[in-house]
Amino acid sequence: MIKQLRIKDYILIDELTANFDEKLNVITGETGAGKSILINAIDIAFAPRVSKDVIKHDKEKAVIELVIENTKHDLSQLFEENGVDNFGTEIVLSKEITQNGVRSRVNGTLVNQEFIRQLKSYFLDIHSQHQTYAFMQPKYHINLLDSYAKESYGTKLDAYKEKFKDYQDLQLKLENLKNASDMTESQIEFLQFQINEIDSANIQSSTEDEELNSELEVLENAEKLKELTGTSYWAINGDDGSIIEALGKIKQNISKAASMDKNLEELESNLIDAIERLHDAGSELREYSQNLDNDTERLNEIQERLFLLDKLKRKYGGSLESVLETFEKLSNELNAIEFSTQNIEELESKIEITRKDLEHIASEISENRKNYAQVLSVLIQEKLEKLELPKARFEISIQPKELSYDGIDNVEFLISTNVSEDIKPLAKVASGGEISRVMLAIKSIFAQSDDIDTVIFDEIDTGISGKASQSVADEIAELSKYHQIILITHQPIIASRANKHFYVRKSQSDETKVDVYVLTGENRIKALAELAGGEINEQSIEFAKSLISV
Repeated sequence: MIKQLRIKDYILIDELTANFDEKLNVITGETGAGKSILINAIDIAFAPRVSKDVIKHDKEKAVIELVIENTKHDLSQLFEENGVDNFGTEIVLSKEITQNGVRSRVNGTLVNQEFIRQLKSYFLDIHSQHQTYAFMQPKYHINLLDSYAKESYGTKLDAYKEKFKDYQDLQLKLENLKNASDMTESQIEFLQFQINEIDSANIQSSTEDEELNSELEVLENAEKLKELTGTSYWAINGDDGSIIEALGKIKQNISKAASMDKNLEELESNLIDAIERLHDAGSELREYSQNLDNDTERLNEIQERLFLLDKLKRKYGGSLESVLETFEKLSNELNAIEFSTQNIEELESKIEITRKDLEHIASEISENRKNYAQVLSVLIQEKLEKLELPKARFEISIQPKELSYDGIDNVEFLISTNVSEDIKPLAKVASGGEISRVMLAIKSIFAQSDDIDTVIFDEIDTGISGKASQSVADEIAELSKYHQIILITHQPIIASRANKHFYVRKSQSDETKVDVYVLTGENRIKALAELAGGEINEQSIEFAKSLISV
Protein backbone atom coordinates (compact mmCIF):
# COMPACT_ATOMS: atom_id res chain seq x y z
CA MET A 1 0.00 0.00 0.00
CA ILE A 2 1.00 3.66 -0.35
CA LYS A 3 2.10 4.65 3.14
CA GLN A 4 3.26 8.20 2.45
CA LEU A 5 3.33 10.77 -0.36
CA ARG A 6 5.87 13.61 -0.30
CA ILE A 7 5.69 16.47 -2.83
CA LYS A 8 7.99 19.45 -3.35
CA ASP A 9 7.54 22.32 -5.85
CA TYR A 10 4.82 20.45 -7.73
CA ILE A 11 2.21 22.56 -9.63
CA LEU A 12 0.69 24.73 -6.87
CA ILE A 13 2.24 22.94 -3.89
CA ASP A 14 5.44 24.16 -2.23
CA GLU A 15 5.90 21.17 0.03
CA LEU A 16 3.54 18.50 1.31
CA THR A 17 3.66 15.22 3.22
CA ALA A 18 0.52 13.04 3.30
CA ASN A 19 0.34 9.84 5.36
CA PHE A 20 -2.38 7.48 4.18
CA ASP A 21 -4.48 4.98 6.08
CA GLU A 22 -4.34 1.33 5.02
CA LYS A 23 -8.08 1.29 4.34
CA LEU A 24 -10.32 4.11 3.06
CA ASN A 25 -8.81 7.55 2.38
CA VAL A 26 -11.21 10.27 1.20
CA ILE A 27 -10.26 13.59 -0.41
CA THR A 28 -12.78 16.45 -0.45
CA GLY A 29 -12.71 20.18 -1.13
CA GLU A 30 -14.43 22.88 -3.13
CA THR A 31 -14.68 22.64 -6.91
CA GLY A 32 -11.42 23.81 -8.44
CA ALA A 33 -9.50 23.53 -5.16
CA GLY A 34 -7.03 21.06 -6.65
CA LYS A 35 -8.28 17.76 -5.18
CA SER A 36 -6.84 15.76 -8.08
CA ILE A 37 -3.32 17.04 -7.42
CA LEU A 38 -2.63 14.28 -4.86
CA ILE A 39 -3.94 11.53 -7.14
CA ASN A 40 -2.12 12.95 -10.16
CA ALA A 41 1.13 13.07 -8.18
CA ILE A 42 0.81 9.36 -7.33
CA ASP A 43 0.01 8.61 -10.97
CA ILE A 44 3.00 10.63 -12.21
CA ALA A 45 5.34 8.78 -9.84
CA PHE A 46 4.59 5.64 -11.90
CA ALA A 47 4.15 7.33 -15.30
CA PRO A 48 6.55 6.69 -18.24
CA ARG A 49 6.27 10.28 -19.50
CA VAL A 50 5.93 13.45 -17.47
CA SER A 51 5.46 17.04 -18.68
CA LYS A 52 7.83 19.64 -17.27
CA ASP A 53 4.73 21.81 -16.81
CA VAL A 54 4.19 20.14 -13.41
CA ILE A 55 7.21 22.06 -12.04
CA LYS A 56 6.06 24.93 -9.81
CA HIS A 57 6.51 28.38 -11.33
CA ASP A 58 10.03 29.81 -10.84
CA LYS A 59 11.37 26.49 -9.45
CA GLU A 60 14.12 24.36 -11.00
CA LYS A 61 12.57 20.97 -10.36
CA ALA A 62 9.61 19.08 -8.91
CA VAL A 63 10.06 16.04 -6.68
CA ILE A 64 7.47 13.34 -5.94
CA GLU A 65 8.28 10.56 -3.48
CA LEU A 66 6.16 7.57 -2.46
CA VAL A 67 6.83 5.33 0.51
CA ILE A 68 5.22 1.98 -0.26
CA GLU A 69 4.64 -0.74 2.30
CA ASN A 70 4.91 -4.20 0.77
CA THR A 71 3.67 -7.09 2.88
CA LYS A 72 2.45 -9.62 0.32
CA HIS A 73 4.54 -9.50 -2.87
CA ASP A 74 7.88 -11.27 -3.27
CA LEU A 75 9.91 -8.77 -5.31
CA SER A 76 13.38 -10.07 -4.43
CA GLN A 77 14.09 -11.40 -7.93
CA LEU A 78 12.81 -8.23 -9.62
CA PHE A 79 14.99 -6.07 -7.39
CA GLU A 80 18.05 -8.29 -7.80
CA GLU A 81 17.76 -8.33 -11.61
CA ASN A 82 17.66 -4.53 -11.67
CA GLY A 83 20.39 -3.92 -9.09
CA VAL A 84 18.01 -2.33 -6.59
CA ASP A 85 18.56 -2.68 -2.84
CA ASN A 86 15.82 -4.60 -1.07
CA PHE A 87 14.89 -2.97 2.25
CA GLY A 88 12.29 -5.55 3.20
CA THR A 89 8.73 -4.28 3.51
CA GLU A 90 9.49 -0.63 2.63
CA ILE A 91 9.97 0.66 -0.92
CA VAL A 92 10.82 4.29 -1.68
CA LEU A 93 9.90 5.42 -5.20
CA SER A 94 10.98 8.93 -6.14
CA LYS A 95 10.63 10.94 -9.35
CA GLU A 96 12.58 14.12 -10.07
CA ILE A 97 11.27 16.29 -12.91
CA THR A 98 13.54 19.02 -14.32
CA GLN A 99 13.50 21.15 -17.46
CA ASN A 100 15.99 18.70 -19.01
CA GLY A 101 14.41 15.39 -18.16
CA VAL A 102 12.99 12.95 -15.61
CA ARG A 103 14.80 10.59 -13.23
CA SER A 104 13.13 7.71 -11.38
CA ARG A 105 14.73 6.04 -8.39
CA VAL A 106 13.71 3.06 -6.29
CA ASN A 107 15.42 2.79 -2.91
CA GLY A 108 17.94 5.36 -4.15
CA THR A 109 18.88 3.49 -7.36
CA LEU A 110 18.15 4.90 -10.82
CA VAL A 111 15.73 2.60 -12.65
CA ASN A 112 14.15 2.47 -16.12
CA GLN A 113 10.47 2.77 -16.96
CA GLU A 114 10.03 -0.97 -17.54
CA PHE A 115 10.98 -1.55 -13.91
CA ILE A 116 8.50 1.14 -12.79
CA ARG A 117 5.81 -0.44 -14.99
CA GLN A 118 6.31 -3.81 -13.32
CA LEU A 119 6.28 -2.22 -9.87
CA LYS A 120 3.01 -0.45 -10.66
CA SER A 121 1.35 -3.72 -11.66
CA TYR A 122 1.73 -4.91 -8.06
CA PHE A 123 0.70 -1.78 -6.23
CA LEU A 124 -1.56 0.58 -8.13
CA ASP A 125 -4.75 0.69 -10.16
CA ILE A 126 -6.23 4.09 -10.98
CA HIS A 127 -9.73 4.70 -12.21
CA SER A 128 -10.82 8.11 -13.45
CA GLN A 129 -12.99 9.35 -16.29
CA HIS A 130 -10.08 8.93 -18.69
CA GLN A 131 -8.03 6.19 -17.05
CA THR A 132 -9.25 2.67 -16.56
CA TYR A 133 -5.97 0.77 -16.81
CA ALA A 134 -6.26 -2.97 -16.60
CA PHE A 135 -9.99 -3.47 -16.05
CA MET A 136 -11.14 -1.77 -19.25
CA GLN A 137 -8.66 -3.54 -21.54
CA PRO A 138 -9.92 -6.77 -23.16
CA LYS A 139 -6.45 -8.34 -22.96
CA TYR A 140 -6.75 -8.20 -19.15
CA HIS A 141 -10.19 -9.79 -18.92
CA ILE A 142 -8.88 -13.35 -19.27
CA ASN A 143 -6.56 -12.71 -16.32
CA LEU A 144 -9.46 -11.37 -14.26
CA LEU A 145 -11.57 -14.43 -14.98
CA ASP A 146 -8.67 -16.78 -14.23
CA SER A 147 -7.89 -14.89 -11.04
CA TYR A 148 -11.47 -15.23 -9.87
CA ALA A 149 -11.49 -18.99 -10.57
CA LYS A 150 -7.89 -19.76 -9.54
CA GLU A 151 -9.01 -22.09 -6.74
CA SER A 152 -10.75 -24.24 -9.36
CA TYR A 153 -8.29 -24.47 -12.27
CA GLY A 154 -5.39 -22.17 -11.33
CA THR A 155 -2.96 -25.05 -10.72
CA LYS A 156 -3.92 -26.67 -14.02
CA LEU A 157 -3.48 -23.34 -15.86
CA ASP A 158 -0.01 -22.84 -14.33
CA ALA A 159 1.00 -26.34 -15.44
CA TYR A 160 -0.37 -25.63 -18.92
CA LYS A 161 1.69 -22.43 -19.22
CA GLU A 162 4.87 -24.24 -18.21
CA LYS A 163 4.15 -26.97 -20.74
CA PHE A 164 3.49 -24.36 -23.44
CA LYS A 165 6.92 -22.81 -22.77
CA ASP A 166 8.47 -26.26 -23.27
CA TYR A 167 6.45 -26.61 -26.48
CA GLN A 168 7.84 -23.32 -27.82
CA ASP A 169 11.39 -24.38 -26.89
CA LEU A 170 10.94 -27.63 -28.79
CA GLN A 171 9.72 -25.76 -31.87
CA LEU A 172 12.74 -23.45 -31.79
CA LYS A 173 15.14 -26.36 -31.39
CA LEU A 174 13.56 -28.13 -34.33
CA GLU A 175 13.91 -25.05 -36.52
CA ASN A 176 17.56 -24.60 -35.57
CA LEU A 177 18.25 -28.29 -35.99
CA LYS A 178 16.85 -28.31 -39.50
CA ASN A 179 18.91 -25.26 -40.44
CA ALA A 180 22.11 -26.79 -39.12
CA SER A 181 21.68 -30.40 -40.18
CA ASP A 182 23.70 -30.08 -43.43
CA MET A 183 26.84 -28.46 -41.95
CA THR A 184 30.14 -30.38 -42.48
CA GLU A 185 32.74 -31.19 -39.81
CA SER A 186 35.24 -28.64 -41.19
CA GLN A 187 32.54 -25.97 -41.12
CA ILE A 188 31.82 -26.82 -37.49
CA GLU A 189 35.52 -26.49 -36.57
CA PHE A 190 35.69 -23.08 -38.27
CA LEU A 191 32.51 -22.04 -36.45
CA GLN A 192 34.09 -22.97 -33.10
CA PHE A 193 37.26 -21.02 -34.00
CA GLN A 194 35.23 -17.89 -34.78
CA ILE A 195 33.27 -18.11 -31.53
CA ASN A 196 36.45 -18.58 -29.46
CA GLU A 197 38.18 -15.68 -31.23
CA ILE A 198 35.37 -13.25 -30.40
CA ASP A 199 34.78 -14.63 -26.91
CA SER A 200 38.45 -14.36 -25.90
CA ALA A 201 38.45 -10.64 -26.82
CA ASN A 202 36.01 -10.02 -23.94
CA ILE A 203 34.31 -7.04 -25.61
CA GLN A 204 32.88 -4.77 -22.93
CA SER A 205 30.20 -3.04 -25.01
CA SER A 206 29.26 -2.10 -28.58
CA THR A 207 30.83 1.35 -28.03
CA GLU A 208 34.06 0.26 -26.37
CA ASP A 209 36.15 1.27 -29.40
CA GLU A 210 34.60 4.75 -29.52
CA GLU A 211 35.30 5.28 -25.83
CA LEU A 212 38.90 4.08 -26.21
CA ASN A 213 39.51 6.32 -29.25
CA SER A 214 38.29 9.34 -27.30
CA GLU A 215 40.63 8.51 -24.43
CA LEU A 216 43.49 7.82 -26.86
CA GLU A 217 43.13 11.19 -28.57
CA VAL A 218 43.49 12.96 -25.22
CA LEU A 219 46.52 10.89 -24.17
CA GLU A 220 48.28 11.39 -27.53
CA ASN A 221 47.84 15.14 -27.29
CA ALA A 222 48.37 15.50 -23.54
CA GLU A 223 51.45 17.76 -23.79
CA LYS A 224 49.90 19.99 -26.44
CA LEU A 225 46.62 20.19 -24.51
CA LYS A 226 48.50 21.09 -21.32
CA GLU A 227 50.43 23.79 -23.19
CA LEU A 228 47.35 25.25 -24.92
CA THR A 229 45.14 25.31 -21.83
CA GLY A 230 47.94 26.52 -19.55
CA THR A 231 48.88 29.36 -21.90
CA SER A 232 45.22 30.29 -22.23
CA TYR A 233 44.84 30.36 -18.45
CA TRP A 234 47.81 32.76 -18.02
CA ALA A 235 46.52 34.96 -20.84
CA ILE A 236 43.22 35.27 -18.99
CA ASN A 237 44.34 35.26 -15.39
CA GLY A 238 48.08 36.06 -15.39
CA ASP A 239 49.71 38.46 -12.95
CA ASP A 240 50.76 41.08 -15.48
CA GLY A 241 49.05 42.20 -18.69
CA SER A 242 46.24 39.62 -18.50
CA ILE A 243 42.86 39.94 -20.15
CA ILE A 244 41.22 40.15 -16.72
CA GLU A 245 43.51 43.02 -15.76
CA ALA A 246 42.81 44.88 -19.01
CA LEU A 247 39.06 44.37 -18.66
CA GLY A 248 39.26 45.57 -15.07
CA LYS A 249 40.75 48.87 -16.20
CA ILE A 250 38.15 49.19 -18.93
CA LYS A 251 35.44 48.48 -16.37
CA GLN A 252 36.75 51.24 -14.12
CA ASN A 253 36.65 53.71 -17.00
CA ILE A 254 33.15 52.68 -18.03
CA SER A 255 31.94 52.84 -14.42
CA LYS A 256 33.12 56.46 -14.23
CA ALA A 257 31.51 57.17 -17.58
CA ALA A 258 28.25 55.48 -16.49
CA SER A 259 28.08 57.78 -13.47
CA MET A 260 27.96 60.64 -15.96
CA ASP A 261 25.72 58.93 -18.56
CA LYS A 262 23.20 56.32 -17.44
CA ASN A 263 22.96 55.01 -21.02
CA LEU A 264 26.29 53.24 -20.30
CA GLU A 265 24.96 51.29 -17.30
CA GLU A 266 23.91 48.27 -19.39
CA LEU A 267 27.38 48.21 -21.01
CA GLU A 268 28.95 48.38 -17.56
CA SER A 269 26.79 45.40 -16.45
CA ASN A 270 27.82 43.41 -19.53
CA LEU A 271 31.50 44.07 -18.77
CA ILE A 272 31.06 42.86 -15.18
CA ASP A 273 29.36 39.69 -16.48
CA ALA A 274 32.18 39.13 -19.02
CA ILE A 275 34.83 39.46 -16.29
CA GLU A 276 33.02 36.91 -14.09
CA ARG A 277 32.67 34.49 -16.99
CA LEU A 278 36.38 34.84 -17.81
CA HIS A 279 37.25 34.15 -14.17
CA ASP A 280 35.20 30.93 -14.35
CA ALA A 281 36.74 29.94 -17.71
CA GLY A 282 40.23 30.56 -16.32
CA SER A 283 39.56 28.35 -13.30
CA GLU A 284 38.30 25.54 -15.52
CA LEU A 285 41.34 25.83 -17.80
CA ARG A 286 43.73 25.70 -14.86
CA GLU A 287 42.02 22.63 -13.38
CA TYR A 288 41.97 20.88 -16.76
CA SER A 289 45.67 21.62 -17.39
CA GLN A 290 46.76 20.45 -13.93
CA ASN A 291 44.81 17.17 -14.20
CA LEU A 292 46.28 16.14 -17.58
CA ASP A 293 48.64 13.21 -17.24
CA ASN A 294 51.02 11.79 -19.87
CA ASP A 295 50.38 8.11 -19.11
CA THR A 296 52.45 6.17 -21.67
CA GLU A 297 51.58 2.80 -20.15
CA ARG A 298 47.85 3.45 -20.57
CA LEU A 299 48.51 4.82 -24.07
CA ASN A 300 50.19 1.56 -25.15
CA GLU A 301 47.47 -0.48 -23.53
CA ILE A 302 44.73 1.36 -25.47
CA GLN A 303 46.59 1.09 -28.78
CA GLU A 304 46.99 -2.67 -28.37
CA ARG A 305 43.34 -3.05 -27.43
CA LEU A 306 42.16 -0.99 -30.42
CA PHE A 307 44.36 -3.06 -32.74
CA LEU A 308 42.59 -6.23 -31.54
CA LEU A 309 39.12 -4.68 -31.82
CA ASP A 310 39.83 -3.33 -35.33
CA LYS A 311 40.92 -6.79 -36.39
CA LEU A 312 37.61 -8.25 -35.17
CA LYS A 313 35.62 -5.47 -36.86
CA ARG A 314 37.31 -6.13 -40.20
CA LYS A 315 36.44 -9.81 -39.95
CA TYR A 316 32.96 -9.65 -38.48
CA GLY A 317 30.98 -6.71 -39.79
CA GLY A 318 32.69 -3.33 -39.46
CA SER A 319 31.46 -2.38 -35.96
CA LEU A 320 31.54 -3.86 -32.47
CA GLU A 321 27.76 -4.08 -32.52
CA SER A 322 28.01 -6.28 -35.60
CA VAL A 323 30.75 -8.36 -33.94
CA LEU A 324 28.54 -9.01 -30.91
CA GLU A 325 25.55 -9.84 -33.11
CA THR A 326 27.73 -12.24 -35.09
CA PHE A 327 28.89 -13.88 -31.85
CA GLU A 328 25.30 -14.47 -30.76
CA LYS A 329 24.34 -15.83 -34.17
CA LEU A 330 27.34 -18.20 -34.33
CA SER A 331 26.74 -19.40 -30.77
CA ASN A 332 23.12 -20.23 -31.61
CA GLU A 333 24.25 -22.14 -34.70
CA LEU A 334 26.77 -24.14 -32.66
CA ASN A 335 24.16 -24.96 -30.01
CA ALA A 336 21.84 -26.20 -32.72
CA ILE A 337 24.59 -28.40 -34.16
CA GLU A 338 25.42 -29.87 -30.76
CA PHE A 339 21.76 -30.81 -30.54
CA SER A 340 21.88 -32.45 -33.94
CA THR A 341 22.59 -35.87 -32.41
CA GLN A 342 18.87 -36.10 -31.78
CA ASN A 343 16.81 -37.33 -34.63
CA ILE A 344 14.59 -34.69 -36.28
CA GLU A 345 11.76 -37.18 -36.63
CA GLU A 346 11.90 -37.96 -32.90
CA LEU A 347 11.74 -34.25 -32.09
CA GLU A 348 8.81 -33.73 -34.45
CA SER A 349 7.01 -36.63 -32.80
CA LYS A 350 7.63 -35.15 -29.36
CA ILE A 351 6.26 -31.79 -30.52
CA GLU A 352 3.11 -33.41 -31.86
CA ILE A 353 2.53 -35.33 -28.61
CA THR A 354 3.08 -32.15 -26.58
CA ARG A 355 0.65 -30.22 -28.77
CA LYS A 356 -2.09 -32.82 -28.28
CA ASP A 357 -1.53 -32.72 -24.52
CA LEU A 358 -1.79 -28.92 -24.58
CA GLU A 359 -4.99 -29.00 -26.64
CA HIS A 360 -6.53 -31.47 -24.19
CA ILE A 361 -5.60 -29.39 -21.13
CA ALA A 362 -6.66 -26.16 -22.86
CA SER A 363 -10.08 -27.67 -23.66
CA GLU A 364 -10.59 -28.59 -19.99
CA ILE A 365 -9.57 -25.07 -18.90
CA SER A 366 -11.91 -23.58 -21.52
CA GLU A 367 -14.87 -25.53 -20.12
CA ASN A 368 -14.02 -24.31 -16.62
CA ARG A 369 -13.75 -20.74 -17.88
CA LYS A 370 -17.18 -20.92 -19.50
CA ASN A 371 -18.76 -22.22 -16.28
CA TYR A 372 -17.15 -19.57 -14.11
CA ALA A 373 -17.90 -16.85 -16.67
CA GLN A 374 -21.62 -17.54 -16.20
CA VAL A 375 -21.30 -17.39 -12.41
CA LEU A 376 -19.22 -14.21 -12.50
CA SER A 377 -21.59 -12.53 -14.98
CA VAL A 378 -24.51 -13.08 -12.61
CA LEU A 379 -22.57 -11.75 -9.59
CA ILE A 380 -21.47 -8.61 -11.42
CA GLN A 381 -24.97 -7.97 -12.73
CA GLU A 382 -26.34 -8.29 -9.18
CA LYS A 383 -23.76 -5.75 -7.99
CA LEU A 384 -24.76 -3.37 -10.77
CA GLU A 385 -28.39 -3.59 -9.68
CA LYS A 386 -27.36 -2.65 -6.12
CA LEU A 387 -25.44 0.30 -7.56
CA GLU A 388 -28.59 1.69 -9.14
CA LEU A 389 -28.09 0.20 -12.60
CA PRO A 390 -31.16 -2.08 -12.51
CA LYS A 391 -31.47 -2.42 -16.28
CA ALA A 392 -27.83 -3.38 -16.80
CA ARG A 393 -26.95 -6.60 -18.58
CA PHE A 394 -23.47 -8.04 -18.15
CA GLU A 395 -21.95 -10.96 -20.04
CA ILE A 396 -18.51 -12.52 -20.41
CA SER A 397 -17.85 -13.53 -24.00
CA ILE A 398 -15.56 -16.52 -24.61
CA GLN A 399 -14.57 -17.11 -28.22
CA PRO A 400 -12.10 -19.69 -29.62
CA LYS A 401 -8.60 -18.79 -30.78
CA GLU A 402 -5.42 -20.59 -31.83
CA LEU A 403 -3.46 -22.46 -29.15
CA SER A 404 -1.45 -19.87 -27.23
CA TYR A 405 0.29 -19.19 -23.93
CA ASP A 406 -2.98 -18.74 -22.00
CA GLY A 407 -5.05 -21.37 -23.80
CA ILE A 408 -7.59 -21.36 -26.61
CA ASP A 409 -9.96 -18.61 -25.40
CA ASN A 410 -10.48 -14.96 -26.19
CA VAL A 411 -12.25 -13.47 -23.15
CA GLU A 412 -14.02 -10.09 -23.18
CA PHE A 413 -16.43 -8.37 -20.81
CA LEU A 414 -19.61 -7.04 -22.45
CA ILE A 415 -22.29 -4.76 -21.04
CA SER A 416 -25.46 -2.83 -21.75
CA THR A 417 -26.61 -0.28 -19.18
CA ASN A 418 -29.88 0.61 -20.89
CA VAL A 419 -32.73 -1.55 -22.16
CA SER A 420 -32.63 0.17 -25.54
CA GLU A 421 -28.93 -0.52 -26.13
CA ASP A 422 -27.33 -3.67 -27.45
CA ILE A 423 -24.69 -5.36 -25.36
CA LYS A 424 -21.18 -4.17 -26.32
CA PRO A 425 -17.53 -4.26 -25.13
CA LEU A 426 -16.91 -2.79 -21.69
CA ALA A 427 -14.32 -0.37 -23.12
CA LYS A 428 -17.07 1.36 -25.14
CA VAL A 429 -19.27 2.35 -22.19
CA ALA A 430 -19.68 6.09 -22.67
CA SER A 431 -21.10 7.50 -19.41
CA GLY A 432 -18.54 8.41 -16.75
CA GLY A 433 -20.99 7.61 -13.97
CA GLU A 434 -21.76 4.21 -15.47
CA ILE A 435 -18.09 3.39 -15.95
CA SER A 436 -17.39 4.27 -12.32
CA ARG A 437 -20.11 1.99 -11.01
CA VAL A 438 -19.21 -0.82 -13.39
CA MET A 439 -15.60 -0.64 -12.21
CA LEU A 440 -16.71 -0.59 -8.59
CA ALA A 441 -18.94 -3.61 -9.15
CA ILE A 442 -16.15 -5.59 -10.79
CA LYS A 443 -13.62 -4.62 -8.13
CA SER A 444 -16.03 -5.63 -5.38
CA ILE A 445 -16.29 -9.11 -6.86
CA PHE A 446 -12.56 -9.45 -7.41
CA ALA A 447 -11.59 -7.95 -4.07
CA GLN A 448 -10.35 -11.18 -2.54
CA SER A 449 -8.49 -12.47 -5.61
CA ASP A 450 -6.99 -9.23 -6.95
CA ASP A 451 -3.37 -8.74 -5.82
CA ILE A 452 -3.14 -5.00 -6.53
CA ASP A 453 -2.61 -3.17 -3.23
CA THR A 454 -3.98 0.34 -3.83
CA VAL A 455 -7.05 1.32 -5.81
CA ILE A 456 -7.61 5.00 -6.63
CA PHE A 457 -10.96 6.40 -7.72
CA ASP A 458 -11.16 9.95 -9.04
CA GLU A 459 -14.73 11.09 -8.35
CA ILE A 460 -16.38 7.66 -8.25
CA ASP A 461 -19.64 9.46 -7.38
CA THR A 462 -19.99 11.20 -10.77
CA GLY A 463 -23.64 11.34 -11.79
CA ILE A 464 -25.04 9.59 -8.69
CA SER A 465 -27.14 10.69 -5.73
CA GLY A 466 -29.61 9.39 -3.17
CA LYS A 467 -29.82 5.62 -2.90
CA ALA A 468 -26.97 5.21 -5.39
CA SER A 469 -24.67 7.22 -3.10
CA GLN A 470 -25.47 4.96 -0.14
CA SER A 471 -24.92 1.84 -2.26
CA VAL A 472 -21.61 3.15 -3.59
CA ALA A 473 -20.53 4.05 -0.03
CA ASP A 474 -21.33 0.53 1.16
CA GLU A 475 -19.41 -1.08 -1.71
CA ILE A 476 -16.37 1.14 -1.20
CA ALA A 477 -16.32 0.39 2.52
CA GLU A 478 -16.45 -3.32 1.73
CA LEU A 479 -13.72 -2.99 -0.89
CA SER A 480 -11.47 -1.21 1.60
CA LYS A 481 -11.34 -4.41 3.67
CA TYR A 482 -9.17 -5.95 0.96
CA HIS A 483 -7.46 -2.95 -0.68
CA GLN A 484 -6.22 0.45 0.31
CA ILE A 485 -8.65 2.93 -1.28
CA ILE A 486 -7.91 6.57 -2.12
CA LEU A 487 -10.79 8.50 -3.63
CA ILE A 488 -12.11 11.97 -4.41
CA THR A 489 -15.77 12.49 -3.65
CA HIS A 490 -18.43 15.20 -3.47
CA GLN A 491 -20.85 12.96 -1.58
CA PRO A 492 -21.07 13.33 2.23
CA ILE A 493 -22.40 9.78 2.58
CA ILE A 494 -19.27 8.38 0.92
CA ALA A 495 -16.91 10.77 2.72
CA SER A 496 -18.40 9.82 6.10
CA ARG A 497 -17.11 6.25 5.71
CA ALA A 498 -13.47 7.34 5.53
CA ASN A 499 -10.80 6.04 7.86
CA LYS A 500 -8.86 9.19 6.99
CA HIS A 501 -10.31 12.40 5.59
CA PHE A 502 -8.14 14.84 3.60
CA TYR A 503 -9.41 18.34 2.84
CA VAL A 504 -7.90 20.37 -0.04
CA ARG A 505 -8.09 24.17 -0.05
CA LYS A 506 -6.85 26.68 -2.60
CA SER A 507 -5.78 30.17 -1.47
CA GLN A 508 -4.82 33.19 -3.56
CA SER A 509 -2.86 36.20 -2.29
CA ASP A 510 0.41 37.10 -4.00
CA GLU A 511 0.36 33.63 -5.55
CA THR A 512 -2.02 30.70 -5.85
CA LYS A 513 -1.33 27.88 -3.37
CA VAL A 514 -2.92 24.56 -2.54
CA ASP A 515 -2.87 23.21 1.02
CA VAL A 516 -4.00 19.79 2.27
CA TYR A 517 -5.33 19.14 5.78
CA VAL A 518 -6.33 15.98 7.66
CA LEU A 519 -9.77 16.49 9.20
CA THR A 520 -10.83 15.10 12.56
CA GLY A 521 -13.47 15.87 15.14
CA GLU A 522 -15.48 19.07 14.64
CA ASN A 523 -13.54 20.06 11.53
CA ARG A 524 -14.59 16.84 9.82
CA ILE A 525 -18.24 17.32 10.83
CA LYS A 526 -18.17 20.84 9.36
CA ALA A 527 -16.66 19.55 6.09
CA LEU A 528 -19.37 16.87 5.80
CA ALA A 529 -22.02 19.45 6.60
CA GLU A 530 -20.73 21.71 3.85
CA LEU A 531 -20.77 18.80 1.38
CA ALA A 532 -24.32 17.96 2.36
CA GLY A 533 -25.90 21.41 2.31
CA GLY A 534 -23.53 23.72 0.49
CA GLU A 535 -23.19 25.71 3.68
CA ILE A 536 -22.69 25.06 7.37
CA ASN A 537 -25.85 25.47 9.45
CA GLU A 538 -27.62 23.66 12.26
CA GLN A 539 -29.48 21.33 9.93
CA SER A 540 -26.41 20.31 7.91
CA ILE A 541 -24.35 19.86 11.10
CA GLU A 542 -26.96 17.47 12.51
CA PHE A 543 -27.03 15.55 9.24
CA ALA A 544 -23.22 15.24 9.25
CA LYS A 545 -23.26 13.94 12.83
CA SER A 546 -25.88 11.38 11.90
CA LEU A 547 -23.69 10.11 9.05
CA ILE A 548 -20.69 9.60 11.31
CA SER A 549 -22.74 7.87 13.99
CA VAL A 550 -24.12 5.32 11.52
